[in-house]
Formats: sequence, C-alpha cells, structure tokens
Amino acid sequence: MAVKVLVVDDSGFFRRRVTEILAGDVQIEVVGTATNGKEAIEKVQSLRPDVITMDYEMPVMDGITAVKEIMQRFPTPVLMFSSLTDEGARVSLDALEAGAADYLPKNFEDISRNPDKVRQLLCERVHTLARTNRHSLGLSGPSRSSAPATTKAPATGLRRPLSEPVAPRKEAPPAPRQSSSPPPRKRQYKLVAIGTSTGGPVALQKVLTQLPANFPAPLLLVQHMPAAFTKAFAERLDKLCKIHVKEAEDGDILRVGTALLAPGGKQMMLDGRGTVRILPGDERLNYKPCVDVTFGSAAKSFQDKVLAIVLTAMRADGPEVARMLKQAGSQVWAQDEASCVIYGMPMAIAKANLADGIYSLDDIGRYLAELG
Repeated sequence: MAVKVLVVDDSGFFRRRVTEILAGDVQIEVVGTATNGKEAIEKVQSLRPDVITMDYEMPVMDGITAVKEIMQRFPTPVLMFSSLTDEGARVSLDALEAGAADYLPKNFEDISRNPDKVRQLLCERVHTLARTNRHSLGLSGPSRSSAPATTKAPATGLRRPLSEPVAPRKEAPPAPRQSSSPPPRKRQYKLVAIGTSTGGPVALQKVLTQLPANFPAPLLLVQHMPAAFTKAFAERLDKLCKIHVKEAEDGDILRVGTALLAPGGKQMMLDGRGTVRILPGDERLNYKPCVDVTFGSAAKSFQDKVLAIVLTAMRADGPEVARMLKQAGSQVWAQDEASCVIYGMPMAIAKANLADGIYSLDDIGRYLAELG
C-alpha cells in the first residue's frame, strides 16, 4: 500500500517540485497539497495522510502552529522543511518540540543541482516516517474523527472555528512503559557517550534535563544533524539542563558535568590522552558526525570505564563498536522499542545481544541521574 503524503508549502514552485519528486516513487502517493497551516489542518482532516511535509513560514498560520494543532487533533508524522541558517535551526528545533517527527533543510540549489540525491533523501525519509512509532512521538491523542473544533491563533490567542464542533472521545491514558531490563547496578564511569539520529533531539532533551548539576562524569553526544544546527541545539540544551552543554571544539578537555555535542558535518573523537579532536567529515562515511567514530575512540581511550547509550535512530550504526566496548569491559544501554521514534540503531544493538540494559527513555534519564 502506498504511503499517502500531504505537501504543505506557500511556494507554488516548492509544492510542485516536492510533489514531482515524491510522485516518482511508486510506493508514495501525494494525496493533496496546502498553501498554509490552516488549510493543512483541514486537508489532514479530510485526506488522512500517513505523512505530512510542512514548511515553516506561511501566511494565515505558520508551520509550527499547524504542527501543534495537528498533533493534538490528527496525530500524523510531520517532516519539517527549514533553511540552513541559525533561524532555520531554531525553527527546526521548535518544530520537533511541537511534535514534528523529523526535518530536512530547504535548499532550492540542491534541488536544481542534485535532483537524484534530493529524491533519494526525501523519499527515504518519507518511508521512514511512515513507519514511525506514533506512541513514542506523543501521537496517542484523540483520533482523527474526534478532533476538537477550534484552533488557537499564535499571536492573539483568539480561537476561530474550523469545522462544526465534535465532542472529543475519551480515551484511557496509556499504561506506563516498563523497561525490558532490570535496573543497572551502580558503577563508576569516566565517560558517558550517547548516540542518536531520528527522534534524537527530543530524546536527548528528555534524558539530559533529568541529570543533576553535579553529574559525576563527562558526556559526549552524537546527534546526526546539519552543521548549521548543532550550535543552536547545544545552546538550547544548555539553557534547559542543569549540566553544561556546548558544541564540541577541537582541543576540548572532558569535564565532569559537561556534555560536548559533536558538530554537524565533522567527526568527533578522543585522542590517546582523552582530549577531544574534531576532524573533517570523511566522505567515505555516510554520517557526519558518526556514532561509530566517537564510540570507537572512547573504547580505545577509556576501556572498561565507558557507558555507551544508543537512543532512537534510523540507521544501524553501532553494533561493531558496541562489541568493541563490551570486549573492553564497558557497558552499553539501548533504548527500548516502545519509546523509540525509529527502532533502528537500538534494535541492531539488541539483536546482536550487545546491550547490558534495554530501557525506556524515561528510565534512561532516571538511571543516569542516579549515577550521581
């Protein structure tokens, strides 16, 4: 069955190009388009797409306001488009916090110069989001047929009708998630390394905001993200967390209670003395930054004193390096399927029997906090 997509953008050119790209995949069907957030909400209600592509800056209602409304009324995975700028980074992070599942840079030059690459990336991302674990995205709200009838305008707070009122259906709250493994035994670590991609920004925020200011180990964070976005993401985490978070720079020294985020487009590793090295992105590697590179250098530097944590991710990075960490005596935790947006990298770790613990996202943050 084809994946049904709704394309939302106020640019006629971009709507047409996205539609043409997606239409080239026989397993994707563009069921409609919309020119603003208000129209998008109405189209979602009538067309019930599997995935929505969403622009940010639109008339009548912007994309983030629309995402919030869609998540409340018609839970659907949203792929957000934003520019490769500081403002685009902020918009993407705001969209993820509002409930979007993922984002892509909106780059008209790439569409013209690298159509095949853009086609592969966009179609792959749409297929991935169609398999999204809706419950982990918070998409367990009212069903499409039980939506409330109003939406809030972002600037004024006024409410305006979109359709005839429909009484929302009461649903039982979801049962608390339980981790697949017993709680970990306490031990001392010289480093905590966390790797993630799709769904990672929200997952990292949830985990790191639970850590106390006196967290007893340094942290390295690897999030697959464009170069223009990682600085803004680190700054956002730093404002939200009790620990200190910054984008890693070459020569940084590991410090207790400080998390270093790998810069986008580059690789982060540790040298023999445990000093952070930021290297150019190797074209032979698909991911820049790459979890394997950082985890592998951590295993060499700290042997049995590493806690490696693999969170929600689309790709299967990690198994070979996790095996290296295990052989050195370090510990590996994997996020469980129920709380992952995309159960890719954690699944690879679990299937290879390399996880010392398989935990829900809530428990990962709680167990980490208890290390202090």
